[in-house]
Amino acid sequence: MMELENNALFWQKLDTILLSSSIVLDFPKGSHHPIFTALTYPVDFAHLEDSFENNNNKKIHVYKGSDGQKVVGIVISADVLEKDCFVTVLVGCNEQERHDVLEFMNQMECQKCIYVTRGDGIPVWSNND
Repeated sequence: MMELENNALFWQKLDTILLSSSIVLDFPKGSHHPIFTALTYPVDFAHLEDSFENNNNKKIHVYKGSDGQKVVGIVISADVLEKDCFVTVLVGCNEQERHDVLEFMNQMECQKCIYVTRGDGIPVWSNND
């Protein structure tokens, strides 16, 4: 199997969630992280109103860039302090903002992340009948 097999139908579902929710700003670009105060948010950090992750009823988090309202990718983080993995959706982030988000999220030893770029392919296994 490939390292990553993208699925346009997955991105379509994220688009639907985004379009049916409001983005609620938590930390504007330039504000400091509430716990790790040396960290400065490179773009707006928000959550989607009326949206929940499967575990613990956490809101879906969003990095909101300056380039529109399109979902451009996701960041998947592993945090050894929280003993958790979580997904953050990137909305309207241009190439520089995506780079800045990855740099921001990878600067602490306790947390590392990967970026998954939006794709437009539909794999055979997706059962799109």
